[in-house]
Amino acid sequence: MKIILNTPALPGSRAGNRATADRWCRLLEQAGHRVFVVTEYNNEPCDLYIALHAWRSHEAVLRFRDRNPETPIIVVLTGTDIYDHQYRYPEQTLHSMALADCLVGLHHRVGRDIPERFVPKLVTVLQSADRPGGNAGVDTRHFDVCVIGHLREEKDPLRAAIAARTLPPGSTIRVLNAGKAHSQDWARRAIAEQEANPRFQWLGEIDRPSTHQLMNRCRAMVISSVMEGGANVVSEACRAGLPVIASDISGNIGLLGEDYPGYFRVGDEADLAKVLLWAEQSPEYLGELTDRVTELASCFVPEAEQAALLTAIEKARAKGDRLNP
Repeated sequence: MKIILNTPALPGSRAGNRATADRWCRLLEQAGHRVFVVTEYNNEPCDLYIALHAWRSHEAVLRFRDRNPETPIIVVLTGTDIYDHQYRYPEQTLHSMALADCLVGLHHRVGRDIPERFVPKLVTVLQSADRPGGNAGVDTRHFDVCVIGHLREEKDPLRAAIAARTLPPGSTIRVLNAGKAHSQDWARRAIAEQEANPRFQWLGEIDRPSTHQLMNRCRAMVISSVMEGGANVVSEACRAGLPVIASDISGNIGLLGEDYPGYFRVGDEADLAKVLLWAEQSPEYLGELTDRVTELASCFVPEAEQAALLTAIEKARAKGDRLNP
């Protein structure tokens, strides 16, 4: 089929949704489809239309459906769609969901977090990741913990640094934060934290090989987000066998599982500090986290993501009973 995949993230962007679009393009082309990744829909015909974001893509989805009433549409639900926009902008966000023939969620709990009437349309596609290459060794003098992701409000990116301030003097924990500042204010905050906190270093935006090297040298990764639609960095950590310490939000639990032992209360630096210290001081606990992410790694291989995407396409093509907007 000819597939148009619409994402608001520009070519060359390191935003997660651009990475998703480019990766899906490769996986679908490997399955024999012709895929065109666009940032704006310009009324081109196709056999299937995929829109990343229900709210941001609402006008494009509406225009596509009006011009192509029989062509299947897949709408991919992002974290901001599910945990913000469906409440702040319900008319547009829910209208996109209604117009879609299939909805894609990126973690296993999305069905709990959207209106029940849309759940029959839902297919879960877990994002895959390559196994990190490189051979950077662990720094045995320190217990390095990485935080990987852009510095913006939803990510709560300095929570681990704030938690590290409260650790006892004997702790060797350091927090290494890799990510582009979303604004000048976030850059100023990261620089100020680095100057005041000897346990924190902001690395700025780094490329993929450098990210893999960072994962290889660290003992654990913290994902402290207040909202996530299914973070690809969790997939990367699992494929790397890197223990994950995660905020207990739906988007993290939907990837790591209800009984995963590495959660802390979202936004609670005191609770995060306890988990970090436990990971540093207890080889048994750190080993348990390592075993759990290693077990999960097979869920995040490209073959599994490709198979789930093809299932979503078949569901969209079957159409079923489309809800009236």
